[in-house]
Amino acid sequence: MPSFDTVLEADMVEMRNAIDQTIREIGTRFDFKGTSAAVELKEKDKVITMTGDADFQLQQILDIVRAKLTKRSVDVRFLDVGKVEKMGGDKVKQDVTVRNGVSTEDGKKIQRLIKDHKMKLQAAIQGDAVRVTGAKRDDLQAAMALIKKELSDLPLSFNNFRD
Repeated sequence: MPSFDTVLEADMVEMRNAIDQTIREIGTRFDFKGTSAAVELKEKDKVITMTGDADFQLQQILDIVRAKLTKRSVDVRFLDVGKVEKMGGDKVKQDVTVRNGVSTEDGKKIQRLIKDHKMKLQAAIQGDAVRVTGAKRDDLQAAMALIKKELSDLPLSFNNFRD
């Protein structure tokens, strides 16, 4: 039976390159000279840690990160910005989580979406992906278009399309 997987995966190689470019830009910009502005990507946890002297500086760093990601064709909707935390002295820190894998809640939304539109398809949550199977290839393509349209707040992609 024809099927495809709905996944939520960021390109970590491009993410690493964008963070490296951000680090270089922070090092060369005049307004960051002599400050504690820094960015770090922890690839195991998929967390970007930004540190700076003030909230405004963190916002500037986040803007640079978003611009670099956009230039490298990585969707900024993968970023889940956390709260600003105070560190020792006058320094602040902010963690930005990189979303990876379809959450159970989002998987249920995809299942409900397919059932509500009475498509002759089955959707099953398999780990951090949702597999959609059906008899006709055209139905699967219609389901892809529907999912992209209805869940536009998630940077979903489709892979493993089988005929």
